[in-house]
Amino acid sequence: MKGYIQVYTGNGKGKTTAALGLTLRAYGAGLSVFIGQFIKSGDYSEIKALKVFHDNVTVKQYGEGRFIMGKPSQEDIAAAQKGISELQEIILSGKYDVVIMEEINVAVTTGIVELSQVLEILKNKPENVEIVLTGRGAAPEILEAADLVTEMLEIKHYMNSGVKGRIGIEK
Repeated sequence: MKGYIQVYTGNGKGKTTAALGLTLRAYGAGLSVFIGQFIKSGDYSEIKALKVFHDNVTVKQYGEGRFIMGKPSQEDIAAAQKGISELQEIILSGKYDVVIMEEINVAVTTGIVELSQVLEILKNKPENVEIVLTGRGAAPEILEAADLVTEMLEIKHYMNSGVKGRIGIEK
């Protein structure tokens, strides 16, 4: 099967959810999935749920979980650089049918991963590997390299009125 490049970006809710929905569908079809989470660290609800699929879904976090906005620490940068190197090897390994680079767009925006590193991965991806990139603020060059781009548009969100992230819904 030919693999394509998908991008889920925008300020609206649903980018990670879309990628996880694709993970579920791929798993159901017997495909193997690797999810590399940039920025994030911790035992989020989706991490707990994906452990059930451990035979065909692998999740690895390449973040220290300490910053979302602002200046990343040297530890944040080191974790992201380790992640981008590992992802390059993972994509070329032939072990996975689908590779999700979660929050990679934010990693590029914050400077912990270079845009050129991501573009190099996309340029050299094997024909049969599906790659999914998520996160706000996808660079125009990533959008150009993609075969499918979906922008999540926030029209209204209850968090803007003070609702905190809820376990099982937002985290």
